[in-house]
Amino acid sequence: MSLNKTLKEKVAESFSSVMPITLIVLLLSATVSPMPLGTLALFLAGAVLLVVGMGFFTLGADMAMMPIGQQAGESLTCTKKLWVIALSCFVIGIVITLAEPDLQVLARQTPAVPDMVLILTVAVGVGLFLMLAFLRILFRWKLSILLFVFYALIFVLAFLVPDSFLAVAFDSGGVTTGPITVPFIMALGLGLTAVRSDKNAEDDSFGLVALCSIGPILSVLILGFLYHPSGSSYSSLQIAEISDTKELFAAFGRAFPDYIEEVAFALTPILALFFLLNFLLIRLRRRQLVKILVGLFYTFIGLMLFLTGVNVGFMPAGYFLGSQICSLPYRWILIPLAMVIGYFIVKAEPAVLVLNKQVEQITGGAISQRAMMSSLSIGMAVSLGLSMTRVLTGLSVLWFLVPGYALALGLSLITPNIFTAIAFDSGGVASGPMTATFLLPFAMGACDAVGGNILTDAFGIVAMVAMTPLVIIQLLGLLYQLKARHLPAVQREQVAEEEIIDLQQEGSEDA
Repeated sequence: MSLNKTLKEKVAESFSSVMPITLIVLLLSATVSPMPLGTLALFLAGAVLLVVGMGFFTLGADMAMMPIGQQAGESLTCTKKLWVIALSCFVIGIVITLAEPDLQVLARQTPAVPDMVLILTVAVGVGLFLMLAFLRILFRWKLSILLFVFYALIFVLAFLVPDSFLAVAFDSGGVTTGPITVPFIMALGLGLTAVRSDKNAEDDSFGLVALCSIGPILSVLILGFLYHPSGSSYSSLQIAEISDTKELFAAFGRAFPDYIEEVAFALTPILALFFLLNFLLIRLRRRQLVKILVGLFYTFIGLMLFLTGVNVGFMPAGYFLGSQICSLPYRWILIPLAMVIGYFIVKAEPAVLVLNKQVEQITGGAISQRAMMSSLSIGMAVSLGLSMTRVLTGLSVLWFLVPGYALALGLSLITPNIFTAIAFDSGGVASGPMTATFLLPFAMGACDAVGGNILTDAFGIVAMVAMTPLVIIQLLGLLYQLKARHLPAVQREQVAEEEIIDLQQEGSEDA
């Protein structure tokens, strides 16, 4: 299939993903929340950039990010030197986290600590837990046990840090697993497990994103004992006034250089790391090398367009809608409207598309892309409803996170291992750029309108978005298990072995 045809298909997929949230915003702006024409024009132009950007990005991820990750994992494992692999995973974790645009967005919106301090703290957390994830694969440690231990530690620390720092810490874990990190880490996991011949090897390729989401939460919570942001304040978002098309184009024109620089800064370390690994270990042929470089160029173009669209077009629209809806006499309508927005907006997350595709391939179609997307959409709707309840009531995020994670961890004891790993991976993936640049401003606008504390009430929405898929997808796993039990004995045995316990064997043969 030619690149042009593939790109057109990717753009068409992006269009179908972005169209629902675009129509919802248009409907709200025509009814309960009339929007200034300038803000609406910024949103619509941003939606166009979003569609094209997602098309380029997903094509680039297929051509470059995933092959780089898988080749790196396979080559590192073939060295058979534990310290080399562990140190390499630590360095890779830091490099790809510094490259993650979502983290840059969150850091700019967080007044608690200096931007670079927060970014470096999160990067070290990811590096340490990516190293731990490799050791889990090597020594076949049970994922659910690690999740129990580290989330128990997280919630002990959570009750000790300042309230104004708590939500930021949990949000840091969610934004870390974004469009740069997810394709690379998931492919790295496939590469690290490729040398194992046991039937559960590829089950262990999932769970890396889950562990890498824990590292930032722990590291930022520890940072909370060194910084005391209780006196920090947050400045309300200023929405630019657009009166004509010249000002509209100028708004995007001023932003393009910033995001070109940001994406170049994000991808350069990955490019340098790839060349180093290729020189020392991988040694690809020239044709493969050219294909990966072209894929990185597509990734660059896609992320640049995507980030410009969501930051310039979607962020002001999200903030305005949140503030306007909460200014209505019936502000309770914020909750159902947010749930509808959440159901559709997850479809526009670029990393979600990558995850769903990999899950379907690796599980041999036992977990389809449609089932994954429906599960994530339901989870996002629930999390947005709970988040807006927090905004309206001022309840601490711990009132929701503690029982939510307790339920998710409890389900991990009775859910097939593969579904637990996918569920905890999906939590981090669902909280991507759309959450940081549309839903977080939406919550901030609503919080401003009701006179709440943005640091404690609006922040935390990323953590809520990352939590609910953990429960929803594990319930999906139990449904598969229940379905298998109701089949005749011979079929039940076959389904139990092939679709539940060894789901990925067929996927590995296809690959």
